[in-house]
Amino acid sequence: MKRVWLIIVLLAVLAVLAGTVWLYTWDIPAPQERVEQELPDDLITN
Repeated sequence: MKRVWLIIVLLAVLAVLAGTVWLYTWDIPAPQERVEQELPDDLITN
């Protein structure tokens, strides 16, 4: 039973490491269209 838990823990660590490497090396594409939002004047009071 101890060996099963060791395999599960090793697989979990491997999955976390693989996800970290994937996110670190992923070239996230830039947005294709411009995003503009109109703010009401009530939000910009001094």
